[in-house]
Amino acid sequence: MPIDPERQRQAKEYARIRHRLFALDLALTAFALVVVLALGLNVWLKQSVLALARDVWLATFLYFAAAFIAYGALFFPLSYYSGFVLPHRYGLSTQTRRAWLMDVAKEGVLALALGGLVIEVIYALLRDAPSLPSLAGGVGEGSSWWLWASAFVILFDIALANLAPILILPLFYKFEPLADAELVRRLTALAERARTRVRGVYTMRLSAKTTAANAALMGLGNTRRIVLGDTLYENYTPDEIETILAHELGHHVHRDIAWSLVVETALTLVGFFVADVFLRWSVAQLGYESIADLAAFPLMGLAIGVFGFITMPLGNAYSRWRERLADDYALRATRNAPAFIGAMEKLANQNLGELEPERWVEILLYDHPPLGKRIRRGEEFAAK
Repeated sequence: MPIDPERQRQAKEYARIRHRLFALDLALTAFALVVVLALGLNVWLKQSVLALARDVWLATFLYFAAAFIAYGALFFPLSYYSGFVLPHRYGLSTQTRRAWLMDVAKEGVLALALGGLVIEVIYALLRDAPSLPSLAGGVGEGSSWWLWASAFVILFDIALANLAPILILPLFYKFEPLADAELVRRLTALAERARTRVRGVYTMRLSAKTTAANAALMGLGNTRRIVLGDTLYENYTPDEIETILAHELGHHVHRDIAWSLVVETALTLVGFFVADVFLRWSVAQLGYESIADLAAFPLMGLAIGVFGFITMPLGNAYSRWRERLADDYALRATRNAPAFIGAMEKLANQNLGELEPERWVEILLYDHPPLGKRIRRGEEFAAK
């Protein structure tokens, strides 16, 4: 399918608006944190929850819940515009307002429950983790909470990745075994050639929410499965679907899950270490009671958020590299460059994917190579 010039014009316009919304969200979040700290709202909230609950576990959850709900309410207009109004304007969403609000409510409850669990564990470690042995001159002295917190977060992420296809995603999408026996056979055989064991091939009812197409290899171990969005299954040829899945299998062949875990572990360790340094500075300079002071919670969020933003281009560069390798695997495994190119062109038209974003946008925000580069990759393979 040739690239639709009108869809590319819309893609560029849509991308520019989303980039501005991203910058606005960052600016407003930073401004909100400054206001909270300058007015002492963080201290007031701590005093309020401690007046309601003397139990430290309950007080920690109430503090997190109040901050979470306040943030969600404050930024709801921006979320509504970027998540509902804008996709409808460009024909990417099929949801009613009621259905979208229901999803927002479910996401909020899930994030509150899972986030509350993570915060409870982190604050328990802030309070009670053993001290690190100090070197000569006191170097290295301090709590080991950030080491234990990093290990917990990594294990928590692995557990979520394993459970997501069977417990979390079904809350938002309907899954059904794929009825196309021939396509199931082809995709299963492709997985076997990549030495990947899958627990079935499923369709996901994306069309109830979006017009965009997607496919994935979901889950880990005994929950790993091939999932095709119905928006992809109904509009792409079997050859095109095979090349898309081959890309996903390329990540397995290249052990990207293990390597991503190594990278994530390193970033998480450094991120929590930065938070520890920042929290100890806040105790010394700003008069907080300890690093476990609930009032310092916004500072921990600020430290981790700034670290994440600074390291985002590095993480995205690593991801683009691994995605290029997966594309190369897909081309070699299927020996079908025309199908690969056709799939990329359809994705550009259907998902409003910008073919040639500005270089700074690619470096900062893209975790996949732009579709234009992926198409040229396929053309180069065909030429060889």
